[in-house]
Amino acid sequence: MASAEYAYIGSELDTFNRARNWKRYWSSVLEPYVRGAVLEVGAGVGANVPYLLNPAVTRLVGLEPDGHLAARLEALRHDLGAGLAAEIHVRQGRLSDLPREDRFDTIVYVDVLEHIQGDREEVSAAADRLRPGGHLLVLAPAFQQLYSEFDRAIGHFRRYTATTLTALTPRDLAVVDVKYLDSLGACLSAANRLMLSKTTPSVANILFWDRCIVPVSRIADYALGRLVGRSVVCVWRKDT
Repeated sequence: MASAEYAYIGSELDTFNRARNWKRYWSSVLEPYVRGAVLEVGAGVGANVPYLLNPAVTRLVGLEPDGHLAARLEALRHDLGAGLAAEIHVRQGRLSDLPREDRFDTIVYVDVLEHIQGDREEVSAAADRLRPGGHLLVLAPAFQQLYSEFDRAIGHFRRYTATTLTALTPRDLAVVDVKYLDSLGACLSAANRLMLSKTTPSVANILFWDRCIVPVSRIADYALGRLVGRSVVCVWRKDT
């Protein structure tokens, strides 16, 4: 399918934009690796941009295959970068649509890789776009046992574990870290999978999880050694 024809089938992006505690949590985990020229693949409407920007970032490119979402991101681009030194650019398409010479210090997938059928090929293509010393960062939903009607409805091909995610490691990348986030959220996901089977969380559901569950999960995750959670994070480094 050509990039220009791609249309995102989910409707949850605007709802999850309200999950500010969650975005602050995962971005705090990724921040040590986010620097220089940054590419966010599947940038959507730009909700993650303020959480990815930090003083070490010089340029951020939001890559989005859905033309409607890319247009919304472009309309917000100047507001997102207001008062910050980093340049913000928007590109519609996939990795293969970027100029071949484009290279990045950090490439980020935030709840995107599970939407891509050929995930191994995608990770390999991302590795080719990294500069030496650069990092590839993936945040994805965890544990196939939690795969629900909600996952199916928004086009998730799979959920990951630390093992299945690190199994995608290309030859020229090395795993730096892999961990789980949101242990209590995993319990909620299990309850939905077993009892509720809701295809779309309401705004009230998201706000309850974000305001009441995520802050407690941050403490519980630390106590549990980040060995279980609703999401899994993997960090790779390109050494050569």
